[in-house]
Amino acid sequence: MTRPTARVLALLELLQTGGTHTVGELAGRLDVDERTVRRYVTHLVDLDIPVRSVRGRYGGYRLAPGYRMPPLMLTDDEAVAVLLGLLTSRGTDRSTVAARAADSATAKLRRVLPARLTARLDALINTVEFTADARPEVAVETAVLLRLAEATREHRPVTIWYTDRNGRSSQRTVHPYGLVDHSGRWYLTGMDSNSDELRQFRLDRITAVSTQAGTFAPPTGFEPAAHLLSALANAPYRHEVSIRVQGTLTQVRPLLPATIATVHEIDSQPPDADPWVRARIRAEQLDWIPALLAGLNRPFVIEHPDTLNDAVRALARRLTAAADGRYQTHR
Repeated sequence: MTRPTARVLALLELLQTGGTHTVGELAGRLDVDERTVRRYVTHLVDLDIPVRSVRGRYGGYRLAPGYRMPPLMLTDDEAVAVLLGLLTSRGTDRSTVAARAADSATAKLRRVLPARLTARLDALINTVEFTADARPEVAVETAVLLRLAEATREHRPVTIWYTDRNGRSSQRTVHPYGLVDHSGRWYLTGMDSNSDELRQFRLDRITAVSTQAGTFAPPTGFEPAAHLLSALANAPYRHEVSIRVQGTLTQVRPLLPATIATVHEIDSQPPDADPWVRARIRAEQLDWIPALLAGLNRPFVIEHPDTLNDAVRALARRLTAAADGRYQTHR
């Protein structure tokens, strides 16, 4: 479920408080513009929810008198989609109005779902973590996600059937410490009994999960999200990229988020020269980096690998061809 869909539910939550709400008020409460509020209202009307438009100086939107949201009849997949949308829209800052609305909608969702499903969703709520970097979601089997959430909450070992990035399949037993949604991918962090090491497993590569007997004690104070970010930053990749970029740390660091690159000052720079920083990027493929560098809008020098220079030149040729109109289609 996408963040806009979660905000449509948050809009319905606000309208159910009663009275007429102006478009400006709703836009402020949902942290969107007024045009987006009107689009959300259209979504609700399309769902046969009787939202009434009130004209005049104090006009806005309200629900038809006596309307009550009917009990929800959701499948497991639908309920998880709604819940994840609400949790994602809540974000890491729990003090915002949107976050409070998402919390309220989550509580109402729990009250109208069957007890069996509510217990499983509670396990998901209590175990998942989200990083700040949000990208389009990679599909994950609902059964895998819910079973791992239950095992994480109950400190139960699991056997997973896993396929690594090289296509090798294996069966392994894991002590699940936490579930993290990072950059649109779900990760399981836990102790892998096959290697006796703390590992990260992508959930979209887990084909099946089986909960095992017994329990384990997770390490005290373990932070799954922080560990995942550290592990990803230090993981081996096919390409180690080093680039010098003109600018200060304050200027360059926002252009290259920590999930993409590490940025450091360069020692021994001449005192009167323009400042430069060094950015290091680990990547499996180089094809996306030229566009990233072009978007910096700053002078840069590629230190290595040399093949990245070729990729940047290729992008420059494509942009030049587009600017010259050589890609125009003939009708």
